[in-house]
Amino acid sequence: MENAETRRRLLELAEEQGVSLSSLSRLIGKNTSYLQQFIRKGSPRKLEEGDRGTLARFFGVDESEFGKSKEKSYTSEKNSYAADWVDVPRLAIGASAGPGALPDGEEIFGAIRFSPRWLRSMGLRPEMLSAIVVSGDSMEPVLRDGDEILVDRDWRPLRDGIHVVRLDDTVLVKRLEAGRAGRIALLSDNPAYRPIECGLEEIEVIGRVVWKGGRI
Repeated sequence: MENAETRRRLLELAEEQGVSLSSLSRLIGKNTSYLQQFIRKGSPRKLEEGDRGTLARFFGVDESEFGKSKEKSYTSEKNSYAADWVDVPRLAIGASAGPGALPDGEEIFGAIRFSPRWLRSMGLRPEMLSAIVVSGDSMEPVLRDGDEILVDRDWRPLRDGIHVVRLDDTVLVKRLEAGRAGRIALLSDNPAYRPIECGLEEIEVIGRVVWKGGRI
């Protein structure tokens, strides 16, 4: 992006959000007239890398808006955007939405990145989250085979919703419904599967499913 376009875009964003150039100058640790001179007089000729990153995060835009080539904005995991994301571990087990899956362990084989702001809006703590893959069709159409689900392991009172549970040594993804005293039913969304009734002491509630992702 040309320097004149960078100056125009910075002024446009400042006016849209009602923030003064002097405040933005203080944000990047400069004297209050720094960005005013940058925009009006072209001095400095271009913004420093650290200043571009700070302004980009403040306005919620790509760093390329302020003069950095877009293809370089995401090339390093150590760039200024790393702090704007939370890595949730992907576990190498499947939550069965079918006959049942026997976990071989819970090794981490990757991560999915989420916005910490979005997680906070959902009332979720990043350290209590993990992602696993759904196996089988018993929760269709809500969850399909191969969908990735985000599981909240934080303790909460049992309520309606889809949960991941361990029954014996089998990991299942089901809806929970309280039955008669001391009993609980594990329900499938697919009517081809009958409910599983068991005692509360027979299952371990691993967590509640709070998000899903998958192919269209």
